[in-house]
Amino acid sequence: MNQAIDIVCNLFTEIEVENGQTGVDESFKEQVRMPEEMRRGVSVERYLEKMDRAGIERSLLIAVRAGDLRMRGSFEVPYRRVREVCEKYPNRFSGLAGIDPFRGMQGLRDLEEGVRDFGFVGAHLYPHWFEMAPDHARYYPYYAKCCELDIPIMMQVGQNLIYQRDRRLPSVGRPICLDQIAIDFPELKLIGIHIGTPWTDEMIAMAWKHENVFIGVDAYAPKYWPAQLVHFLNSYGRRKVLFGTDWPVIDPERAIAEIDALGLRAESRQSLLRDNALSVFRFGSGEDE
Repeated sequence: MNQAIDIVCNLFTEIEVENGQTGVDESFKEQVRMPEEMRRGVSVERYLEKMDRAGIERSLLIAVRAGDLRMRGSFEVPYRRVREVCEKYPNRFSGLAGIDPFRGMQGLRDLEEGVRDFGFVGAHLYPHWFEMAPDHARYYPYYAKCCELDIPIMMQVGQNLIYQRDRRLPSVGRPICLDQIAIDFPELKLIGIHIGTPWTDEMIAMAWKHENVFIGVDAYAPKYWPAQLVHFLNSYGRRKVLFGTDWPVIDPERAIAEIDALGLRAESRQSLLRDNALSVFRFGSGEDE
């Protein structure tokens, strides 16, 4: 069977940790029980070894834009940093262009450059970092640009945790917010990542209602996925759910092992781990051969 595609992955190397580009503090690392040996970062080469052991062929790296940079605690992972890694390992990584609605036209030009010049395959948005729900008008020019570029956009839906003790952000991403966006942009592929907790039923409803809405099952260990989500991806929603880890939150080896323990139908497992990603993203020739 072909190997998996992880649609949500963060650079968490010594560089990002040292530069304060991870968005998490020591309290969060403790909360998610991050191993001590990981906390100062994991090199790309070491992470590739994890991918190999887990059977993950490709991971999508986020050029994160997390909050208005004029505010303390906001951060970004530069597009050029993600491009550098993707160019070094073109068969293993693809980039995602982070969205910051406060950058105006420059942000739109950055998104276009990321896709056309850097080869990024999608866009990424963290609504809570901007304290605006996904259906806020400030995002609409970016949704239109994604349609123009023919790329999907993923965004965190559901609650967000306390990533930094000195910057607590509201949970603005109710999955129902995707309803109006999907209506206004029927050609835009929308992926609600982080499974929508605690509104997972809303997320399932949106994915079932709209042909252009999908679910990303990252950031939560598979053995803790809600039963209704497992039923959805293993039955009538088999083509609407995409695998992700949100590394370093979930270790890829753990994720694959726990998915295998779910006892999914073979066709559902294949759709979840690979086929649905290939239908939503365009990776270039040869990826689906």
